[in-house]
Amino acid sequence: MNILTIDVEEWFQFFEDLDSGERYKNYEVRIYENVYRILGLLEENNIKATFFVVGWIAKRYPDIVKRIAKDYEIGSHSMTHKLVRSLNKDEFYNEVYSSVSLIEDLTSKKVSAFRAPGFSIGKNELWAFEVLSDLGIGIDSSFLPYNFGVNTLRTSPCIIEYNGIKIKEFPINYKKFLSNGIIYSGGGYFRFFPYRLLKSWVKDSDYFLAYIHPRDLDSKQPLIKGLSPIQFFRSYYGLKSSEAKFQNLIKDYDFIGLGCADKQIDWDKVEIIRLNS
Repeated sequence: MNILTIDVEEWFQFFEDLDSGERYKNYEVRIYENVYRILGLLEENNIKATFFVVGWIAKRYPDIVKRIAKDYEIGSHSMTHKLVRSLNKDEFYNEVYSSVSLIEDLTSKKVSAFRAPGFSIGKNELWAFEVLSDLGIGIDSSFLPYNFGVNTLRTSPCIIEYNGIKIKEFPINYKKFLSNGIIYSGGGYFRFFPYRLLKSWVKDSDYFLAYIHPRDLDSKQPLIKGLSPIQFFRSYYGLKSSEAKFQNLIKDYDFIGLGCADKQIDWDKVEIIRLNS
């Protein structure tokens, strides 16, 4: 099972230290070019995907969201792309509620899937699952396995159980390395690893969940000043070759969205991960 997800955010929303207020108005708008490039590639290769849209994008560029919704499933990626660990429960509720309401109003379609910015639901944010359940979100794809230790969450679809609620979880792929795990299925990790190596890892797994940001395929995006060498490397390494790598990926493999994957899984047989505060 190969699943493709797209996190729809502007190129500058990748940087955690950029505020979400007036400063955003000073940055170049690249979301149109980048999203339509991805849509063209998917249509050319008859690929399905789930698009996790930031509400900030939906509010400013509703035509993009409506275009995506014609052919693809849309999930919530929060309202302003704030990390969950920076919010309390009420603030997180407002982030998700605002984005879900906006997307549903624009598309007239139910939003049933969520991904936290930066995969930032960890052991101190388990209350997030209560919020998602309260808002009718039945599918989550926010966990990095090592947020709870590599043995806590398997890299295959499972059910998260917390305080009596259950949510279907589609975790991110990783490869075990010594006592840690190496993520490889998206973002900067996808840009970093050679395609031949990525392809071998995909073949080794019955479950592969890829995630791409529009900026991951944008070699012409502006450079943010003042980044440390490590930040610069993480942000810009591999951009020149990433689009060709992505094209190879969707030509070599068939992909589906989370909604289709949800229907193919026998959820009565998957592992249940019981989490406690």
